[in-house]
Amino acid sequence: MNRLQAKTSRKSAFLPSVLLTAASALALGSAPAAAQNTPASDPAFATFTPSDTPNQDGIDYSIWDEAMSNIVISMGPSLRETAGRPTPGLGTRRQYGHISRYRLEGTRVMFTFLDSDVIASFTEYRQDLENTASIVDIQALSRNEQLAYWINLHNVAMIEQIANNWPVRQPREIEIGGVPLDDARFITVEGIALSPRDIREKIVFANWRDPRVIYGFWRGEIGGPSIQREAFNADNVSRLLDRGARDFVNSLRGTQQSGDTLDVSELFEEVAPFYFADFDSDLRAHLAQFANEDTAALLAATTSIDANVREYDIADLAGGVREPTYSNVTSADGNSYSFRMPQSMARLLQQREQKFQRIIREGRTGTVTFSNIQLPGDPENDEVE
Repeated sequence: MNRLQAKTSRKSAFLPSVLLTAASALALGSAPAAAQNTPASDPAFATFTPSDTPNQDGIDYSIWDEAMSNIVISMGPSLRETAGRPTPGLGTRRQYGHISRYRLEGTRVMFTFLDSDVIASFTEYRQDLENTASIVDIQALSRNEQLAYWINLHNVAMIEQIANNWPVRQPREIEIGGVPLDDARFITVEGIALSPRDIREKIVFANWRDPRVIYGFWRGEIGGPSIQREAFNADNVSRLLDRGARDFVNSLRGTQQSGDTLDVSELFEEVAPFYFADFDSDLRAHLAQFANEDTAALLAATTSIDANVREYDIADLAGGVREPTYSNVTSADGNSYSFRMPQSMARLLQQREQKFQRIIREGRTGTVTFSNIQLPGDPENDEVE
């Protein structure tokens, strides 16, 4: 296989020392059938239709993989419990940081610690990915290679623009040239201007029948699917989409119960024209694929669906604001480090640690991932159709 590496001259900028120190001190880490009557394809984007005769070329995303492992923090699996409203800081009535009831779910990007060099490197990397399409025929790659390319390009672009505009409470407040971020065509591939929405709906949703793809795209919001702590590639795309689906479907921001109504994320209504034509029936079948015991009980106990769950707050650690009060970070072994952290962020990370300790106490840990194992009845490949 020929593998092209998407490069940036600022690779080291993805690893600012403050992030590595903070991570060390705080121990941070850790297809059904297609819907009928889907929207008609846009002729302007027909050039991105996957080829019927894919080649064996590939793209190496190791640079973005390294970046994601250092700037993304997992808040752990949902406990299906609302996080209470935190108390204001001492001596003030103003509430800094996250107050969302979903703030202990999903993943977070550490925008607070990104300096100008790091932010510039995001732009360079997005441009590198755009230029890659001038070197390799994207449409002629395997379907998984193509899907990984589009997901990574979308997510790089979203992180770039949110970083450029941070601090901001909600990513949907961002505009580029007077156009909302999601619809702004600031991405160019093969001479065609694209918006993040174009990549999702006019390229991927239009050409991939598997609804798991919706969990690859990060919107910068707590209420949406998580961004993964590793880059997508042809080998892991199916596994990461499964992980994203299970995380979202089994979280409060994905599914809740209100009487005999199953309240679900408005994301599902947004993608319904592509994947859930018979909304209640198709969505229930989809959710059942990834439901754990608790979520399966919600499905069984409800008779109708309402897509009314939403949370637009930014998926960062600081709530999209610069807080004027800081705390010194102290590691578990009692050593004090020479950097400061906003008090609200320190509080959130403390709540995260308490959550993880509870998960351990209650024996909820344990995830087994199989890869490169062929089981009886498995398809011959793990391609996302």
